[in-house]
Amino acid sequence: MSPYVGIVLVSHSVELAAGVADLVAQIGSESVPVAVAGGNDAGGLGTSYRRIREALGAADQGAGVVVVPDLGSAVLTARTVLEDHPRPGAVIADVPFVEGAVAATVAAAGGADLDAVLKSAEEARHVRKF
Repeated sequence: MSPYVGIVLVSHSVELAAGVADLVAQIGSESVPVAVAGGNDAGGLGTSYRRIREALGAADQGAGVVVVPDLGSAVLTARTVLEDHPRPGAVIADVPFVEGAVAATVAAAGGADLDAVLKSAEEARHVRKF
């Protein structure tokens, strides 16, 4: 079987990242590699260059990785990591954190390629709740 597209969840909060990872594992598939980079290096609120870099390595099975950040500096730190350590097939998604992560994971679990997983995540921005 081909490898799945990986998902990296980058959050300022360890708990938020872990909670969304737990949610997508239950909704999507435990086969999809989901890695978290939550909090700063001390475990407090913030982002961690090291944690993002490690999460990218953990989630990459060779089919690409979609990085889903929560807030501005998570985007900036993820961009810096990818600029310093280019990883073919790693893309940052401009999506709502929870909805984008769920949509990306469900698409990846269905065997979608990187472009389709990213598109699914991006479409989550326009899904109305009622």
